Amino acid sequence: MTSEISSRFPSMDDLRERAKNRVPQFAFEYLDGGCNEDVSIIRNTAEIRDVQLQPRYLRNFGESSTRTKVLGMEFDAPFGISPVGLQGLMWPNSPEILAKAAHKHNVPFILSTVTTLSIERASELTEGKAWFQLYNPVDDTLRDDIIDRAEAAGCPVLVLLCDVPTFGYRPRDIRNGLALPPKMSVKNILQILGKPTWAYNTLKYGQPTFQTLKPYTPEGLNLKQLGQFMDKTFSGRLNAEKIKPIRDKWKGKLVLKGVASEQDTKDAIDMGFDGIIVSNHGGRQLDAAQSTINSLREITQYGDQIEIMMDSGLRSGPDIARAMASGAKFTFMGRSFMYGAAALGNKGGDHTIAMLKTQFKQVMDQLCCERVEDLPNHLIK
Repeated sequence: MTSEISSRFPSMDDLRERAKNRVPQFAFEYLDGGCNEDVSIIRNTAEIRDVQLQPRYLRNFGESSTRTKVLGMEFDAPFGISPVGLQGLMWPNSPEILAKAAHKHNVPFILSTVTTLSIERASELTEGKAWFQLYNPVDDTLRDDIIDRAEAAGCPVLVLLCDVPTFGYRPRDIRNGLALPPKMSVKNILQILGKPTWAYNTLKYGQPTFQTLKPYTPEGLNLKQLGQFMDKTFSGRLNAEKIKPIRDKWKGKLVLKGVASEQDTKDAIDMGFDGIIVSNHGGRQLDAAQSTINSLREITQYGDQIEIMMDSGLRSGPDIARAMASGAKFTFMGRSFMYGAAALGNKGGDHTIAMLKTQFKQVMDQLCCERVEDLPNHLIK
């Protein structure tokens, strides 16, 4: 086992429990929760784990490799870090921690428009390899300026988000005052006082703000005004008319995240996307949604026309193997890496990536599967 894996926290459940003990309740529930009754978030992982793989013990097996190609780039493992909003709220400086770890381990890091790290800083930490996820602005001038910044920063991939036409109904966040507009209650302040390490690091790194959007945000906005500004500035709805000028302008790889149907897959192909990420936003948007693994099964038939990736519900190396065997060319995780950063601070990114790599390689070795692209041959249908 690699030295980067702490023997105290060898599983995602261990990291989650440790994170829960170190983060104020309102921030942990923002990270951990889904929408409505959490049906979708539970279904995602449960149905991934219904997938079974078959080993081939007597074949002539050499050595397994976890290296994987997607969108013309080669990575050390078939997983990366999903875009997550407000990362610095859940654990101070966490986007920097994760960007550094992703670059060190040669896996992709996707920066969210609404996280607490700027495009330019993410590019600096990853030597221009960070992908950027765009929430589509209402104003075309603002959209073009953000895209220009991503291009100038060297981002190789632009990810458009299509599964947030409206904000999910999240009871915990409403109770905690984290719905827009957010508020800080006496209850939340008392929770902060009970988590001194989180509080100290928040003081050290500063109150989290939307760093990429800082040039466009009027000075002196209170939390309510900031919420209203975000509502007016960004529209989560995409269509062919809105996507065409982005495809025309962006010269790098273009990926659509949030695809959950055959029809949207066909439309993405027609619109010129290079890849899609099958996702239901981690179960945070639609509690009646189909699980991502079942959406993936319906969509993989288009894998010869567009590169198909997946996130939502993955929690372990075996989960990654299940998704890859089911037809995904690559996978991403959001909560899992945030658990790691919140649990172990500066060491959390390295630990989580190393743990997932080790778990995933053990599955490949056990299956006697030498190449990631051969995992579908082990799927029990």
